[in-house]
Amino acid sequence: MAAPIAYSLIATDLDGTLLRGDDTLSDRSRTALAVAATAGARHLVVTGRPAPRVRPLLDELGGQGLAVCGQGAQLYDAGADRMVWSVTLDRELAETALGKIEAEVGDVYAAVDQDGVDGLTLIEPGYEMPHPTLPAVRVLHRGDLWTQPISKVLLRHPCLTDDELASAARGAVGSLATVTMSGPGTVELQPCGVTKATGLALAAAHLGLTRTTTIAFGDMPNDIPMFDWATHGVAMANAHPELKAVADEVTLSNEEDGIAVVLERLFR
Repeated sequence: MAAPIAYSLIATDLDGTLLRGDDTLSDRSRTALAVAATAGARHLVVTGRPAPRVRPLLDELGGQGLAVCGQGAQLYDAGADRMVWSVTLDRELAETALGKIEAEVGDVYAAVDQDGVDGLTLIEPGYEMPHPTLPAVRVLHRGDLWTQPISKVLLRHPCLTDDELASAARGAVGSLATVTMSGPGTVELQPCGVTKATGLALAAAHLGLTRTTTIAFGDMPNDIPMFDWATHGVAMANAHPELKAVADEVTLSNEEDGIAVVLERLFR
């Protein structure tokens, strides 16, 4: 009789975690995920990217199921190309939060991810995309960012580090929004109370799975709530120190197939 699998749900971040720096998935990682799937485990992408920026990657992964996108603000059904659930960031609150942040740290550069399966990423003058492979539309004025419902705001500061900006933003916005840091040059405002953990919990419930059999992989502080929710959290070697501090283990980097190393141990 086959032994029961240790984990029935594998939750993975994308950038800096499952994907290599060039946005590709290695053959070793692809094989490890396939072996886990054969054993009965489900793979769930849990990413800060909005659904439109995830769709091509899910196609490459062969994913036809659910994906948690937009830092937990979107639950996307890849097979049906539709949102199962989404929550937007109130645009007036977003403008107010930006004003409070700028009162503390001076001018910032902002961008937004629009809601929906075809939502655009809009960037104001001065904002530079930290991930150059992701498409964005430059607008002329900040006011142009608010023309359609949004899932989050992305911030950059000309002088402050990501850690400094995130800390200042948390102090400035209070309960207006949740502040996260999801990668180099990526500090974000999202709806208050929304995290990767809330999205992952919702997706797991849809799949009939629980936190007790969930293993999660990540690399940035925005993955901390996901680690808190899952029964086992694995940080990449390239992970932010804050995430490593709460991880149950640390694997190799995303460039060294760190996820595959763990899955090969668990699903032999």
